[in-house]
Formats: sequence, structure tokens, C-alpha cells
Amino acid sequence: MTRSVYVTGIDRGDGRQVVELGVMELLTRQVDRVGVFRPLVHEGPDRLFELLRARYRLAQDPATVYGMDYHEASALQAEQGADELVSQLVDRFHRVARDYDVVLVLGTDYADTQFPDELTLNARLANEFGASVIPVVGGRDQTAESVRAETRNAFRAYDGLGCDVLAMIVNRVAPPDRAEIHEPLDSQLPVPCYVLPDEPALGAPTVAQVTHALGGKVLLGDDSGLARDALDFVFGGAMLPTFLTALTPGCMVVTPGDRADLVVGALAAHSAGTPPIAGVLLTLDERPSDEVLTLAARLAPGTPVVSVSGLSFPTAGRLFALDGKLNAATPRKAEMALGLFERYVDTADLLGRVSAPSTDRVTPMMFEHKLLERARSDKRRVVLPEGTEERVLRAVEVLLRRDVCDLTLLGPVGQIHKKAADLGIDLTGAQLIDPQSSELRERFAEKYAELRAHKGVSVELAYDVVSDPNYFGTLMVQEGLADGMVSGSVHSTAATIRPAFEIIKTKPDASIVSSVFFMCLADKVLVYGDCAVNPDPNAEQLADIAVQSAATAQQFGVEPRIAMLSYSTGTSGSGADVDKVRQATELVRARRGDLKIEGPIQYDAAVEPSVAATKLPESEVAGQASVLIFPDLNTGNNTYKAVQRSAGAIAVGPVLQGLRKPVNDLSRGALVGDIVVTVAITAIQAQTQTPSMTRPPSPSSPSPSPSPSQKASAQ
Repeated sequence: MTRSVYVTGIDRGDGRQVVELGVMELLTRQVDRVGVFRPLVHEGPDRLFELLRARYRLAQDPATVYGMDYHEASALQAEQGADELVSQLVDRFHRVARDYDVVLVLGTDYADTQFPDELTLNARLANEFGASVIPVVGGRDQTAESVRAETRNAFRAYDGLGCDVLAMIVNRVAPPDRAEIHEPLDSQLPVPCYVLPDEPALGAPTVAQVTHALGGKVLLGDDSGLARDALDFVFGGAMLPTFLTALTPGCMVVTPGDRADLVVGALAAHSAGTPPIAGVLLTLDERPSDEVLTLAARLAPGTPVVSVSGLSFPTAGRLFALDGKLNAATPRKAEMALGLFERYVDTADLLGRVSAPSTDRVTPMMFEHKLLERARSDKRRVVLPEGTEERVLRAVEVLLRRDVCDLTLLGPVGQIHKKAADLGIDLTGAQLIDPQSSELRERFAEKYAELRAHKGVSVELAYDVVSDPNYFGTLMVQEGLADGMVSGSVHSTAATIRPAFEIIKTKPDASIVSSVFFMCLADKVLVYGDCAVNPDPNAEQLADIAVQSAATAQQFGVEPRIAMLSYSTGTSGSGADVDKVRQATELVRARRGDLKIEGPIQYDAAVEPSVAATKLPESEVAGQASVLIFPDLNTGNNTYKAVQRSAGAIAVGPVLQGLRKPVNDLSRGALVGDIVVTVAITAIQAQTQTPSMTRPPSPSSPSPSPSPSQKASAQ
């Protein structure tokens, strides 16, 4: 069984960080405890490890991550020989391996080292560590023929040195050459070969990195603007009309600081979206007047304007030498890298080859990984009515890059494009619809008037109602143009779910709509219901909530063991509140004899085996409950928030259940990650409710979409 994976290369410049990040993502899906080891390290901060530590919440002591620095290793090999060097590195590796289920080993980087045969050293270390190897070959600026030859030679080299090669990965190839490289190699090599195209944005520095590298001073701009990628550099020297034709999307304008005309012109072009730029870099240590800067700030709020002291020509030399790096300060690049890796690598096959030891523990990160993977496996379309909200747009960027689902954004299209441009977000692949001007508005008005005719709603009144994004999005779901809807980051819960009650309605077998939260604890996921919708359900409604919650739990991989919570356990208490729970428990047993259920039961007896052994020793639920049903909203809402805040649990929800098609509500305090997970849950719910359809939507016109699902966010 493979306990470690060694990612290595054959030369520098292969962009291996994308692969190292992708493999780490795979390993954390499978096991809870993943360690990192880098045998040799350069002086200074290790940007990749800092990214891994921040993204995957690694508790590993940084001092244990590194074997030794290159100078120490070179001196040791020169004085005592390669055997002693390897022996010490093996000893340090095993100090890490004994504390983790699996270890990701980051091979040497072939940069400024004193080792004559670095490939052989990596191969020997991998063998001594008992690690399987994933060699990475860089293909930038090479012909397809030379890349194929280099990859075959790299496989023979590592295989010939006795390495267990899991797969070969070729990175940074010219996109048109990808198929020409991939198909022959995949058929010629005895292991899978994955080929990743070059992604210029991954190598592009952010505006913040440019500013730091040049010692610049930020005159205008916010954190969002500084996080934009500088995809190109356009140097301003021409007159304004000629200069404007040279601008490219995502470029950084470099111009002397006294050219106020070019500064204002570039920012005006950005404001109009023709094209959106990354920012403006002023040289010669000149700064425009306060009047010009005030105008600039109004033209393009948040867009960076940075001043540096150097001349334009030497500044240009330093700019073209910059290379964007993955690090903890560039989380958007990490999402981009993972999206690239997951798009071109058969991650399921590679994970199977790794054979990392599985675990019964389910951490919050493992739960999230599984959600994204399931949503991606059978893509559905989710409509987001809050298309101009920054958190929603940032979530959309993640969802598109990770290829999780198809998306429709609602709102004024021009405003959505401008907001996305200000944030440096590429919405390619998303469908944008303005409910006010959409050709669907009249059709939806007629449908809504038909559905609400018993309430006296006319087509004229309905025409106004359906222009509301939540009503428009709900009708898209009802009419099969989207498979699910997620809203609520800026709308109230009532505004989000009222249209669903009026249009989509409840399932035939559900008496009410209810909700659950997925409570992600350190080592398991519990399901809490109902903590968001029904204030004081009666016994019949409580039974319905229990059955619905069990189905939701099972849908998302949680084996349902239902605890009907009360202030007493078993027959120890009496009173109206306890009797309601007892009656609901019996109703569930009568309706669904296959479900494991216990009630009434106190919370501690439901989740703590030692308490259960005393109070209900014969119960198959007590002490190991996974679905906890609260008797009323007051109890449930307070309990989930207490556990969330006091135990550090991640609360995913509320996830609505009981509707014919999935609509989910966000907390108005939802973070970007909450929105991503909620959309994934919505897409998964849709997978079980409607058949998958193949209907490629255009970005500008509404077309039928895949299928619905559900998702939730912390309240």
C-alpha cells in the first residue's frame, strides 16, 4: 500500500506546483492526516508549503517539513558521500511518516543546486522513502515531437532506476499541441500520461506581486484590485487614440507618471469594459495631480494605480522577468491551478493508483471535496439571482474554474460585467440574463399568472412580479431552464423561498418544507433538523422532518441514525413536549420501519457512547446518532449556533428539503466558500430529481440546462 507520493521532475520550469497542489487535493479527499516533506530546500520562505498549510489547515510543524537546505546537503555529500546524505534524509522523512497516514514529498527543483545528477538523487530518495513517483515534464516553448521524446526518456529514467511510477504528467504545453502529445504517449507508455495545456494566467504576477517586486507605492486601489492578474504589459507612449487600440484584457498599463491623458483614458476604457485592465503602473516617480487621481478613483473604483521610481525601460526588463507563483496570498491562482489539474487529469484513476489508506473519519475538508466531486460528475445548471453581489461573483469564479456545474447569473448584464471586471473575474462559460429585458419575461408572466390565478393574479401584475430575480430564477427552475437555485446572500429567507412555495411547491410525499444543517465536526458530519424554517412543528410535522432529514443525510453519504431529541430520555419524563416527540417517533416507525430511530432522547445520550451505555444500553442509535431532530426552532437554531461557535464546527446550511425541485437559502453573512458548497449541494440534489440533459447554453441567451440540486451555507 502506497504511503507516500513523490512528485518530481527532470528540469526546472515545469510548473510542477500545479501538480503538487492537485495531488495534495486528491490525498486530502481520501485521508485525514496528510504530511508534507521536502528533502532539500532553498533559503527563504517556502511559498508552496505556506499555501498548502493555509489551504488544507495543516497542523504539521514547519520545522519537520524540510530535510536540509541545499548548501548543507552539498557540503555533506562532498565530505561524507551520497550514502550519508541519503541516510540522513531518509531518517528525517520517517520522523514525518510515522505521524501521518500518507506523505506528499516535494522533489528537488533543479534550480541553483550543486548536484550533478539531480534526477538520480530524486529517484533514489523515492525508493528509499518507499514512495511512488509522479514525474513532471515541462513542455513550454517546445515542439510536440520534442515533448513526446522527453517524456518517454523521463519515464525510462525513473523506471530504470527502480521507481514505482504512478503516472507521467506533461505540463505547460501549447494548447494546440495537447492532443498531438497526449494520444501517442498514452498509448506508448505502460502508465497513464496526462497532458496539461499552458495557462498564461498561472504564470502572470498579480498587481500586488508587481508592486512588491518593484518597491512601488499604491496610490489608488483596493485588495480586490491588487489581486488581479497582470496578463500582459502595455507601455504607453503614443497619443491616446492610438494607445487605446493597444489595450488588451487584463493588461497592466505602464506609462510615465506625467501622462495624465493615458491614465484617465486607460481607466475610462476599463470602466466601459473595453477592455478591463489589471491596473496602471506609473514610472519616473511622477504622480498625477490630486484632481486627476480623484477623477481616476471615480472612473474605476478599486482599480490599482501604482507609482515606481524607475525609468520605463529598466522597469520593463524587471516586469518581463517576473513570474507569478502560487502562494498563500494568491488563493484565486490556487483555484485556477486545481481547475486545470482536475480538467486534464483522471483524478479518480490517479487516486486509485495512489491507494492511500482510507479512513472512517470524515473531516470538513473531505466532506467538501466529495461534494464538489459529486457535483462535477453529472453537471447540472444552478441559477444565482444575485448576479452583481461580489461574494457570489467570487464563488462563481471558483465554481467555473473547478468545473463544478453550469451557472446562470441574473441581473443587469452590463452591471454584472462591470463588477466582474472590477474584481478581475472572468465569467466565460456563465450565462447572464437580465430579468427586466429578457425575452422570457412574458412567458414567465403567463406561467405565474396561471399558477396564481386562484389568488386573482393577472398577467399584467405577474409581468411585474417575475422581473424580481428570485421569482425569475424560481420560474427558470420550474420551467426546466435551470435545475436549482441558490439565493439569500443579500435577500431575506422569505424573499428567497416564498417564490418556491408559490411556484415549485412541496413534493407529494412531504407535508411541509423543512431544513437541515450539515454540522462538520473534526472527525464526522452530523445532520441537524429543523433549525431554520418551522417554529413549532406538531408530531406529524416532526415525523415528516425526521423522514426528510434521513433522506437528505443518505443522499450526501451520511448513514441515517435518527435521534428525536427531547429534555428526557426513554420513559424517564412526561409532559406535552416529551409526548410530542414520543408520538413523532412512533409515526416514523410506522411509516418507515427500515429507519433506525430513537426517541425521545437527550442530546448527550444521542451522541456520547458512555452516556448511552447507561441510559439506553440496548439502543442501536444511542451514542452514535447521525441525524438529530430538534423539537422546535428555538432549540434547534440555538443548538446549531452554540456547536458552531463553541466547538468550532462548520455549519453548512440551511439546506431546504421537501420541495419538488431544489431551491436553497444562503445566510446574509455567507462567505465565498459557503456559497460554493451550497451551489454544489444544490447541484447534487438536482442529480437525483431530474435526468441529465445535454444542452449547451450560450452566455447570452437562456437555454435548457442540465439538472437541479441543493446546497447550503452557514447562517
